Amino acid sequence: MGKKIKQFIFIKMAEFITMPRLSDTMEEGIIIKWHKKVGEKISEGDLLAEIETDKAIQEFESEFNGYIQYIGIPEGKSAKVDSLLAIIGESTETKIDINNILSLYKTKNKTKNETKNETKNETKNETKNETKNETKNERFLVSPLAKIMAKQKSISLEDIKGSGTNGRIIKRDIEKYQIDISKNINASTTHLTANAVINSSIRKIIAKRLAESKFTAPHYYLMMDIDMKNSIKSRSIINKNLKEEEKISFNDFIIKAAALSLKDNPQINSSWKNDKTIYHSNIHIGIAIAVEEGLLVPVILHADKKTLLQISLEVKEKARKARTRKISQEEMEGSTFTISNLGMFGIESFTSIINQPNSCILSVGAILEKPIINNGLVVPGNIMKISLACDHRVVDGAIGSSFLQSIKKYLEDPILMII
Repeated sequence: MGKKIKQFIFIKMAEFITMPRLSDTMEEGIIIKWHKKVGEKISEGDLLAEIETDKAIQEFESEFNGYIQYIGIPEGKSAKVDSLLAIIGESTETKIDINNILSLYKTKNKTKNETKNETKNETKNETKNETKNETKNERFLVSPLAKIMAKQKSISLEDIKGSGTNGRIIKRDIEKYQIDISKNINASTTHLTANAVINSSIRKIIAKRLAESKFTAPHYYLMMDIDMKNSIKSRSIINKNLKEEEKISFNDFIIKAAALSLKDNPQINSSWKNDKTIYHSNIHIGIAIAVEEGLLVPVILHADKKTLLQISLEVKEKARKARTRKISQEEMEGSTFTISNLGMFGIESFTSIINQPNSCILSVGAILEKPIINNGLVVPGNIMKISLACDHRVVDGAIGSSFLQSIKKYLEDPILMII
């Protein structure tokens, strides 16, 4: 499931487990599944829960021996960083005075908050929000299967009337809701039916980061056409000698070309930090991967020092882990440059928003057969359009142009990437 995470606060006979901050952008996490119940024994190293962060689902293991005495956040619900998730106690007695223990936690947490100069009402508001969410949960009952179906189809349970015992929402209610929605859409083009879906944590953080990037970094764009004829020939020759699972893609060529071009143009491999500009000595390339809820960006470390085959195998593995949400936080950190390739979807050209703190992002379109002029003659060509989004605070037009010229050099004469 990815990286195993731990965050605990120890107070006397009880261990207070809180929501950890697993990335710089994480503000809350979602409890996907509890692997232990109240009253159950737990040992150090046992899997306690699975938590969805803004980027991945990660396993949460116990650091203590004891018994689960309290679970504060139900499955499917989110909690702010540092919120109380659970309590592990030493007693085998499950009928403990939980209110007394919670009071102990709140006292300790209040002192901690005051030390950090946090607002006096933070803990009170957090508890109020949790109580409100729990009360909201009790408005309807839902079967496990119906809950899974609703999540898969992005259906809000609040919009459905249950037909089961005591108004419980069951499988046929989800199916009926879908049929009714389809009928409403087809019945009239003048009355549109909409379904509000709560944004996931990953979708919210994507929106926040892209808005911050677009409105803080002054973007400008440079475009260029590249004749991929020689890259197509080289790829065909290379792949004849490789196993099916090892075959090189055009994206691998682009990653390698970008890495070498960053080495040739180190000013592109930089980050703006208000009072200073950081020029990175290592070349780490982020690759935008489409997942169900948005984009994840696994990072190929030291891409300039890796062969095409090494890049190909690493990209395949990290793309698989990203799409199954099993990629770790560390595998998505540290990029100095990003590539977004929509050519595989038939997109001819597009521009991207910079993945901060990078200074640039390369957008790659499809390879299309087009006539080109060569030595005064019109001949067939295989043209790929690329565009470079640059942060004008760091990268001037001449520098960005030089980088694209390097990309063009390597892709139109790929032997330069191999020698």
